[in-house]
Amino acid sequence: MNPNDFTSFLAEMAQDTIHVIDASIPKSSYCSIDLSDTNADLLNVAIASSEAWDVYLTNYLKTHNKKVAFGGYLEKRGIYNRSDYFNNQNPETERNIHLGLDLWVAAGTVVLAAFDAEIHSFKDNTNFGDYGPTIILKHTINAIEFYSLYGHLSRESITKLQVGEKVKQGETIAHLGTAEVNGDYAPHLHFQIIKDLQANRGDYPGVSSGRDLEFYKTNCPDPEIILKLK
Repeated sequence: MNPNDFTSFLAEMAQDTIHVIDASIPKSSYCSIDLSDTNADLLNVAIASSEAWDVYLTNYLKTHNKKVAFGGYLEKRGIYNRSDYFNNQNPETERNIHLGLDLWVAAGTVVLAAFDAEIHSFKDNTNFGDYGPTIILKHTINAIEFYSLYGHLSRESITKLQVGEKVKQGETIAHLGTAEVNGDYAPHLHFQIIKDLQANRGDYPGVSSGRDLEFYKTNCPDPEIILKLK
């Protein structure tokens, strides 16, 4: 499918309000946040520390009188420098460009299926700075197959899942994890749409190098197309 056609398809599917976290939190309680390496405010944050990130985000939400901070699609971020899993010291292949949309909110918050789906796969991705517990859903709508990825979940979220299990749009599929299990981040959901999963199971790159970005931009379109948070 042409990438533009897939984007148009997603836009058509988003005519109704879609939530991927607790639907009782109105979207008026969301605010955007910039966590790119161009945000001068982050110069005063110890980005290697999940505790420091948690303090920064808690204060940010309090200042804006909101409950959820969102953003991050195609952001170039300095936080990945702390992990050898992303940083190989080669500017061409270092992965530091974020491919999903993050929703920063409290640990334990419920995570919801974006569309009717089946459980494709799940895995605890335990590399430092990785997703931690992760669920991938497979969607088939109007004969078009695609996937959605939910990362940084609680470990309990993946203990009783079964591949092939059916879930309905808006159904609770998981809860957000703490820094101790979610890859050492302040609690948040990494939500990503994927056209071609490329034979991956329970995992898919959520951060790209500059060299590979053009492919991932078309294979992983902006989740804002369906979430409509802005």
